[in-house]
Amino acid sequence: MNYRTYRIGQIVPSSNITMETEVPEMLLRAEVPENVRFTFHSSRAPMKNVSAEELSQMNSHMERCAIELTDARMDVIASACLVAIMSQGTGFHRTVEENLKLVTCDEAPDTRILTSAGCLVDSLKAIGARRVALITPYMKNLTALVAGYIEHEDIEVLDTISLEIPNNLEVGSQDPNNLLKIVHQLKTAEADAVILSACVQMPSLAALAEAQKMFSVPVLSTAAATVFQILRSLNLPTVVPDAGDLLSGRYS
Repeated sequence: MNYRTYRIGQIVPSSNITMETEVPEMLLRAEVPENVRFTFHSSRAPMKNVSAEELSQMNSHMERCAIELTDARMDVIASACLVAIMSQGTGFHRTVEENLKLVTCDEAPDTRILTSAGCLVDSLKAIGARRVALITPYMKNLTALVAGYIEHEDIEVLDTISLEIPNNLEVGSQDPNNLLKIVHQLKTAEADAVILSACVQMPSLAALAEAQKMFSVPVLSTAAATVFQILRSLNLPTVVPDAGDLLSGRYS
């Protein structure tokens, strides 16, 4: 059999431990052709605490990280820190994506460039969501920036819950099953989608399937949205078992 191996690169905060586990797990579960294989690679940008200052500093490392990954010729490079981008102003994911394309285009012009912020926005549009409710681990001021960013994309944020955990490593150590209790506190009656974790560091994959059973609308996470857009960018089926309705294949 002739195998097709796709190299998946991620730019992650130095303290992130979740995107390098949840994204590979979902892609390895994905119902793709038998000859498709994935390998996973990352470059790290310094960030320990989820504060405006550290998020801004992290953004300054994006191009360096993209160049490092390009040396190994990625098929996809995804910037994996939603709030680092959303905290810089509405629509900023498009600026980041364009900048990363510019620094990779000479040596690897076919590399697909994604951002987790753009993946969440584009995935919400793909399912036709006009009203959402979401959970973040951020301080309330950062959650407000995330909500404002999403609303600038013509998607109303009906309700938010902020867990107010400033230390990013602590965010990554949260029990995803706790989200099954927290999600009941959200006002979701008029929501078209529920974002179980708007943060790529807060684990949620283990709870997505169970949370989906609680709602008649799609339940997703930013990590799931990133996988959805990775698969779409590679023209592969967007089917991942037990990862929420977004990855059911209905929205390809």
